[in-house]
Amino acid sequence: MVATILTTKKPDSPIIQTEDLCIQFGRQIVLNALTLSIPRGQTVAIIGESGCGKTMLLKALVGLLPVSRGSVRFDGRDLRTMSEVELTGLRKRFGFVFQNAALFDSMNIEQNIAFPLNQHGVPEGMTARALIEQRLTEVGLPRNVLPKRPSQLSGGMRKRVGLARALILQPELLLYDEPTTGLDPIMSDVINELILRTQSKYSVTSIVVTHDMHSAKKIADRVIMLYPYSRLLPGESQILYDGPPEELDQTKDRRVRQFVRGEAGERLMELLATPASHVDETPHLHDTIARREAD
Repeated sequence: MVATILTTKKPDSPIIQTEDLCIQFGRQIVLNALTLSIPRGQTVAIIGESGCGKTMLLKALVGLLPVSRGSVRFDGRDLRTMSEVELTGLRKRFGFVFQNAALFDSMNIEQNIAFPLNQHGVPEGMTARALIEQRLTEVGLPRNVLPKRPSQLSGGMRKRVGLARALILQPELLLYDEPTTGLDPIMSDVINELILRTQSKYSVTSIVVTHDMHSAKKIADRVIMLYPYSRLLPGESQILYDGPPEELDQTKDRRVRQFVRGEAGERLMELLATPASHVDETPHLHDTIARREAD
């Protein structure tokens, strides 16, 4: 059995803080000097083009990826000072909804949802089966999916199973990596509504990496846009925007406006004007990022 985790923190106190956060592979900098503070109960959407380090940031925030420089604090504690045993205990306090659900093909749906319970134990006063069925109901799935394999479910159903698994221990922090990717507009909005309902029911802090501007504007209290470090001007912050979603379209930075509106013209001209020699110098960086983000 595991006891319910109590906290004396104020509702609006930061649950996540970073200071001068840097992630670097060899000479290639992916994230540089990021300083963020995310209060409890806030829903933050992280946007930006592919390769700017969004998924790496998610993993660094919960200690799944070591930082090269700077610090990450979860509930006031610096992750670098924590032992592996302490980090394992900490991970009971967050849930991760992976981009493609990341369900285990060799397990049925019940076993997939129960996986965190096998790792951390069943909360006091509950049975595993009752908790699994409760979470399944919360994401709008019938109990008859429990004996099925992930391959027997649609993409939208697999995403909801992934959310049920992330919710199983009632985490304080939920991280979503592209939760609507590959879904039709209706199912995408179902996922958005589930994110909103989860936030309302559990007052959980949510960090959502997404390219879907409709989703970002619907679910987020705050939007942060990252930009690839390699394309910044000297001294520029990698955070181009940090503010409410309703002000995204009015921001003065044209790069933010172009991304939000899906305008490729200027970016296309940049790509066409890139010398072949420059392209040849950096493919290993893109390969490294792709491999890391796929993990």
